[in-house]
Amino acid sequence: MYDIILAFITSFALTYLAIPSIIHIAVKKNLMDEPDDRRSHKVSTPSLGGIGIFAGTLFSIILWTPFEYFGDLQYILCAFIIIFLIGAKDDMDPMSPSKKFLGELFAAGIIVFRAKIQLTSLYGFFGIYEIPEIASIILSMFTIIVIINAFNLIDGINGLSGSLGLLITSVLGIWFYKVGSIEISIVAFSLCGALVAFLKYNITPAKIFMGDTGALLLGLVCSILAIKFIELHNDIVDSPYTFKSAPSVAIAILILPLFDTLRVFVLRIMEGKSPFNPDRKHIHHIMIDLGLTHMQATGVLFLTNILFIILAIMLQDIGNLLLLLVILGLALVMSFFAARLVEHRKSKANL
Repeated sequence: MYDIILAFITSFALTYLAIPSIIHIAVKKNLMDEPDDRRSHKVSTPSLGGIGIFAGTLFSIILWTPFEYFGDLQYILCAFIIIFLIGAKDDMDPMSPSKKFLGELFAAGIIVFRAKIQLTSLYGFFGIYEIPEIASIILSMFTIIVIINAFNLIDGINGLSGSLGLLITSVLGIWFYKVGSIEISIVAFSLCGALVAFLKYNITPAKIFMGDTGALLLGLVCSILAIKFIELHNDIVDSPYTFKSAPSVAIAILILPLFDTLRVFVLRIMEGKSPFNPDRKHIHHIMIDLGLTHMQATGVLFLTNILFIILAIMLQDIGNLLLLLVILGLALVMSFFAARLVEHRKSKANL
């Protein structure tokens, strides 16, 4: 327990102290995120906050993870470094999407093939349980890459990615501690501490953004936590902390970034556009268009994610498939009404 608390405090302190220097250097070297029609900020803002998050997280994991628990963390840290290099390069000198994807694929490969973090079953979805090794590898790498990019896509307004990451890492970090997975709990709370420090500088008026460096790292860590959460249920059948519909509960914990990514991809494809074509269809853009400030929108979405987690825990007995349909159905209804409110607001403004 003390190692977990110390990891949180160390990560917080290091990130908190590092970010002012990062802001100074970013401004001096003009490494800024410029406003445009699609973005929600109005002034040039440094976008290298992820460097501080990475430094605090990595340092704390290495310093406070007991040697006997370290195990496959060496491979996880290797994947962290790959993601950090991709993100930092893209923040300072934008990369092509294909190169970013190859880097993400490499990091996902390290997690799956070396750290052996992979999904081995569909847990009854469509009546399927155990799956062949090749299907397991493909599904696991696909899951990791989807979650990495989901966090990158939702990082659009002040405080949102950081607060959602804080919620997810704290909830799963506590669960991993309760089931005795100390090393994964330290990973979760190391990132959690760094995010708390980062949010001090990211709330409105934002002094810095996490950029791709932070968003990609956040997505990678959350993908690892989600897969480990699902897979550990195979070994803790009799534990009081076992969830009966673990995969759907994991999806509920990550519902906002996952559903938002699915939603905008489907809308873009329906309009005949590339799913990767940037626009203002994200749920956080809808909140802003409703007239909310950045922090009000972040607060609403943060509380919404909490409600989905509570709902999933309450309904875990209904089975994976039905619970997933309930979660996605509710998310669809809520986003539909929010989008209609925006249309109604705009039509009134045009009268």
